[in-house]
Amino acid sequence: MEEQARQIADLLKLLANEHRLLILCALLRGRMTVGQIHEYDPQITASALSQHLGQLRAAGILESEKQGMNVFYEIRDQRVVALMD
Repeated sequence: MEEQARQIADLLKLLANEHRLLILCALLRGRMTVGQIHEYDPQITASALSQHLGQLRAAGILESEKQGMNVFYEIRDQRVVALMD
């Protein structure tokens, strides 16, 4: 039970950021490119957006797929979808 509590606490810490939540809200609509995600949070710099996407991907929340010049992101962790619903 302690391990599960730690995992949930780590997930909530990762989600406790306005920019990451905006990214996830955008991706609830479906698969998007970085440019499309940026439209939902135009105040964030491209570098910061890339860092947030990297953190979410490293945590297993997002998955990415490169197609030509674009990288598409989508939510992989359905716990996040359920939590945000």
